[in-house]
Amino acid sequence: MRFITLLFLLVFCSKLFSQTNFDKEVAATIKSLEQDLIRWRRHLHANPELSNREFNTMQYIFDVLAPLPLTIEKGMAKTGVIAVLDTGKPGPVIGVRADIDALPVKERVKLDFASRVETQYEGKTVGVMHACGHDAHTAILLATAKVMCTHKDKLKGKIVFVFQPAEEGAPVGEEGGAELLIKEGLFKKYGIQTMFGLHIASGLDAGKLQYKAGGVMAASDRLEIKIKGKQTHGSRPWAGIDPVVVSAQVIMGLQTIISRQTDLTREAAVITVAQVNGGVRNNIIPEEVTLIGTIRTLDVEMQKSIHSKIHRTVVNIAESAGATAEVSITQGNPITYNDPKLTAKMLASLEIAAGEENVRVTVASTGAEDFAFYAKEVPSFFFFLGGKDPKMSNFDVAPHHTPDFYLDESGFVLGVRAFYQLVYDIGGRD
Repeated sequence: MRFITLLFLLVFCSKLFSQTNFDKEVAATIKSLEQDLIRWRRHLHANPELSNREFNTMQYIFDVLAPLPLTIEKGMAKTGVIAVLDTGKPGPVIGVRADIDALPVKERVKLDFASRVETQYEGKTVGVMHACGHDAHTAILLATAKVMCTHKDKLKGKIVFVFQPAEEGAPVGEEGGAELLIKEGLFKKYGIQTMFGLHIASGLDAGKLQYKAGGVMAASDRLEIKIKGKQTHGSRPWAGIDPVVVSAQVIMGLQTIISRQTDLTREAAVITVAQVNGGVRNNIIPEEVTLIGTIRTLDVEMQKSIHSKIHRTVVNIAESAGATAEVSITQGNPITYNDPKLTAKMLASLEIAAGEENVRVTVASTGAEDFAFYAKEVPSFFFFLGGKDPKMSNFDVAPHHTPDFYLDESGFVLGVRAFYQLVYDIGGRD
């Protein structure tokens, strides 16, 4: 009996030890690639391209991957790159995704590799910047592909590296992003059974990882409201119906849907009006004002309820002033959902990659991600990687999508370690 108990303890301890130590050979390979990873990221950062226009980015990714033992396809969803590593051993088909597009933001960060790119966006000349970290995501996945090719003998099944364009949204009138990849047959063609993805976070210390089971990022719906009044001279507002004033009332009324009509103890929700367009002259009250904004929800039933309340609020406020209103809500990204069973299974992988003390549960984000479309197809897991210099004050951190967005490159290798460990563990240990 004592022998059996001792044997059980030895097996248990051995298993425990193997699950808390990252492979030293793989760690050495990742460390040797760190400067390449940073070089790739800096090239991408200095040469950003907007959604569905990532032609040079696509070619750059292809050129980095071409020497590796991968099957590579260019051009899915216009500018995507799909690369497949076949380990030659039976096992699952695992997708690992990075987004590759940039934003219409003019960079202010003083870097040698800062973006100086300008282009046309919706009829305006704009700066272009990787102001959300997609350059880091792409470089991390390039390094992950190289590491997995180097240590292919340690892995099972097939790994599909998905370099996805247009995560920030296709231009008006175009399709793009994860939704278009799926429409073009990504899952049917490659047989992906599980998807992994990460997002770097400028406010999370480098060397840290965060995750959450269930809804982790919000659904994002586009809101457009047209308020129609009656045009008149600015000196005689009583002779018309002022859609500018009605618009102001509508904007304030929308906020009460969240603050007074929504149970925020259930989940967070946001309504933001980000564009107000109307009028051509200081002394003419216009005929029409258009409001454009976004709705963020983390619960499907709350999403339906908020949509209904927006229609009711806008129409009734407009009618009370003698105006009319048209409300259009276009559903965008669904809720990004981390499969609870998969999340529980993968927690140990994150802890092996980063150390248990560096992995924490986070709260849901009202930001949105088109990774959500993958999560509707197969069990998926999306987590957050620290990109903040730990010495930097939280008050000095620039948010994503801003001209001052900045990342500490020292945390990038942890993204590679995490991706490797996730794929290694779900493939089944030898």
